[in-house]
Formats: sequence, structure tokens, C-alpha cells
Amino acid sequence: MKEDKQLLVLTHLSQLLDFVTGIGGFIVPLVLWLTKKDEVLGMDQHGKAILNFRISMFIYILICIPLILLVGLGILGLIAIGFFYLIFPIINAIKASNNEPPSYPFSITFIK
Repeated sequence: MKEDKQLLVLTHLSQLLDFVTGIGGFIVPLVLWLTKKDEVLGMDQHGKAILNFRISMFIYILICIPLILLVGLGILGLIAIGFFYLIFPIINAIKASNNEPPSYPFSITFIK
């Protein structure tokens, strides 16, 4: 296995494609993880963390939608999720460049 910090950083930052394409922020990290998890040192750990974060945030969005209609608090939840989508990929890209393990709060472990 080879060490490729730049690819790990790119994998985290590729989540920001959601702000441009809508769905690219999930597909690009998924493809990079599936194709490089056995070749790049740390890709398996980082890829799983990203996918768990993305799936968890999607579930939280689905929970917020009915809360908009019922209470109106769903709007605050969606704003917080948007903030998480912007900040945590950048923080974890910096961690990847420093050889630190990824840390996405509020993530549910789906992929072990």
C-alpha cells in the first residue's frame, strides 16, 4: 500500500461538490473509496467515515422535512446540517493532510 495524503484530502473535499452538482458529493467519495481502498493507506478508514457521515446526514435531512411542516424547527435543523456539510469535510481534509484519523460528529456507523 502506498501513502497518498493528497488523495485522502481530495476525497474529503469532494463532498463539497454537493454545493455545485447536488449529488456529486456522495458519488465521488464512494467511487474513490471503492477503487482505492486496497491501494492507498488509510483510504478504507477515511472512506468509511465519509460514507457514514453522508448517510447519517441524509437521514437527518429526512427527519427535518416533516418537522418543517409540524413545528417549523426543521428549518433550523436543515441550516445546521448545511453548516455541517460545509465545515466538517474541510476540518477532516486538514486532519487527513496531518495523518490524523477522521472524525465526523453525529455520524451513525453503517459501514464498519
